[in-house]
Formats: sequence, C-alpha cells, structure tokens
Amino acid sequence: MSNTRWRLTAPAIAGMVALTLGACAQGSATKAAAPAGAGDSAVTVRYMDFSANGGHEKDLAAIAADFHAANPKITVQIETTPYADYFTKLQTAVAGGTAGDAFELNYENFVTYAKNGSLTELAGVDSAKYKKSLLDAFNNSGKQFGLPESFSNVVLFYNKALFDAAKVPVPTAAWTWKDEQAAALKLTNKAKKVWGDYQPISYNEYYKALAQSGGKFLSDDGKKATFNSPAGVAAANWLVAKSGKTMPTAADGAGSPDFDSKLFKDGKLAMWHTGIWMFDGLKDAKFPWDIVVEPGNTTKASAMFTNGVVVNAASKNKAAAQKWISFLSSSDVMTKIRLATSWELPPVADQTKLAPYLDQKKPANRQAVFDSLNATVLPPVIERQQEMQDAVDKELGSAAAGRKTVAKALADAESAVNALLK
Repeated sequence: MSNTRWRLTAPAIAGMVALTLGACAQGSATKAAAPAGAGDSAVTVRYMDFSANGGHEKDLAAIAADFHAANPKITVQIETTPYADYFTKLQTAVAGGTAGDAFELNYENFVTYAKNGSLTELAGVDSAKYKKSLLDAFNNSGKQFGLPESFSNVVLFYNKALFDAAKVPVPTAAWTWKDEQAAALKLTNKAKKVWGDYQPISYNEYYKALAQSGGKFLSDDGKKATFNSPAGVAAANWLVAKSGKTMPTAADGAGSPDFDSKLFKDGKLAMWHTGIWMFDGLKDAKFPWDIVVEPGNTTKASAMFTNGVVVNAASKNKAAAQKWISFLSSSDVMTKIRLATSWELPPVADQTKLAPYLDQKKPANRQAVFDSLNATVLPPVIERQQEMQDAVDKELGSAAAGRKTVAKALADAESAVNALLK
C-alpha cells in the first residue's frame, strides 16, 4: 500500500503517532442551534478540528450552517488548525483549560484523551445511525466518549488486464493468503518487470496481518507485547517472503515515495494492498481494475482509519456540544456533502444514503469498502507510539534484507516494544 497514507498517520500528543484521515486549516465561525435541554439562552460551542484544512473549510461551514438553520440558538465557532500543529495546540489547550467545547480526534489520540479523563461520556447516543465497528472505535472501557466522524480503509486492488492475460481467476472476497500467493507467483514476470503483489513490510501492515492470523499485538491489559507467537511468525513470514519473489525489494525502489502507485498505474503490478484514497488517482487508468476485501489467513481483518468527535469534559455547554457533534457525524447534509466532495466517507449505517458513492463506475466493487468494515483491526496504542513503530519497522526490514531470520527479528522487536512499555 502507499506509504504516503501511512505517513499521514503520524506523531501527535505525548509522543504518539496518530492515524489520521485528513489535514487542517484556518479558523472560521458559523452558527448552529441549541440542543434539547439547553434552555432558551443563546449558546456558543467552540469546535476545534484539523481535517477540514486544505480545501474542506467551506464544507464544514456548510454543515454548521445547516445545523444552525435547525437550531438557531447555538453558534458553532469553528477553529481549524493544520494537522502538523493541531495536536500540540490541543494538548496545550486542554492542559490550560482553554480547549473548545468539542474537538476532533483521530483514533490513537482518542484513546489517550479518553484514558486521561479529558472527555465527557456521551448520553443517549443513537447507535443505529452508525456502522457498529466505527462507533465501537470510540468506546473506551464500555463508555461512549466519542462519535465516529469519518473513515477510510484498506482493500486489495487488482489489475484485471494482467489477470486476464495470465488466465488467472481474479480475486474474490473468499480468498485467503494462499490464494493470493498462488496468483502472485503466476502473475510475476521479472523479465517484463511485472510483479504479482505489493504490500509494504511495515508496522502498519504487520499488525493487520497479525490480526488476519488470529494473533494479538499487545496483552489485554496493554502492558506486554504478545506478537512473537505462531500467529506473529506467520504474519512476518507473509510479508517478508514476498520481497524479491512476488514483489519488488528495497533495492528495486520498494518503500520510496509513490513507488507502488506508479508501478500500479504503469500496469506493472497485479495486486496492491492500499487504501480507498487512491480511487481518484486511478480514475484515468488505461486498464480495467477493481477491488476486493483483503484476503485473510485464519480470519479476515481490515485496517481502518477513523476520525472522531468528542465533548470536552471541562465544557460548560456539554448538551449543545453533543448535539453539534451528533449532527456533524450523522446528519443527511453531512453525508451528502462528504460524498459530493470526496471528503473521506461518512460513518452512517444506512447504506441507502451511500448510493451516490456506490453508483460510481470505478471501481465497480465499491461495496467491498463497506464489507471491509465487518471485520476491522485498529492500531495498537502506547504512549511511546512512534518509537514502537520504528522498532518494528527496523526489525522487519532486517528480516526482509536477510540480515536476520524472521524468528530473531520478531524476538528483538518484541523485546524493544516491551522496553518501551516499562
């Protein structure tokens, strides 16, 4: 999958690396309306966000304007900050008591804020409005501290022309790793510089492959690494064994910026593990392509990227703030605007509202995007997130380069992660 997207999921609060689905912007103010039980007086809800930056400021303002039309006694004051600065600003604001009444968080930062008491437990959430796996992502210790705002995920892209030319059946949702591996071997033609498969040998792909093998990265209490297991060995071997056999090596350019996307666009890659954010970049591809839910090993598990919205525990306008984030995350106008502007995907459960997205011609099997949500895996989260990711990346890279065996690399990676957990 494209390493670019993984880099967007980078460092945030308290040294963590955060998975995010967007970037950020300058502040603006828009009016909205008072929630039930908020009284007759005018209320201002300050909302801090990052994902509207870079072109979606007007879209967020339009959602707030519609909210205000229905609720004229609430003013939503939008404060959009670029992603690179957002989490530092938010951390400082929360610590100093100056944070907004509501704010946006990506998943890893949500976990941190939920655990440190910075968020209000939400009441009366209409769970039927949201895709269950997305809503569950913002539930911590059985309490709903946030609502899903948007999502993106990873699927298996494939070049149908290469499959047809090699007379290999195209992937299906029933495929396992064995099916993918068998097809990749048949589709790889090194003489023509055509590769059967591409999947980065990285932390982000590893924890997903681990889940696809039924393994767990951390113990239930989060105090110990548990990935050096039979499932963990299977996941590491799945990634490492591809290098030089059915996918390019680092020496070939694998891992460099946009290498995999160019390879696929040039018609030199049969299968590609990457995210749905690549749809737009492939709209002019000169060959037929499509997607399916990623194959699993013993089970299915798809990587999910999600942003959520929360209410500040220190807010004096909690009811109004919750009404705003409920509208922002589940209203029809939000759904229509997101679909019309390609601003990530709305988290709504009602698929009839997603028809404009599903009816688009490329890729034909857009339903796989939503089918992937039936079995998802979220990233393991620790305080020293970036160091953990770097440690796993380093050891997997050593195994791929032949400097260490997979067994040794995993043992060393687990020791490094355990040291970070102390």
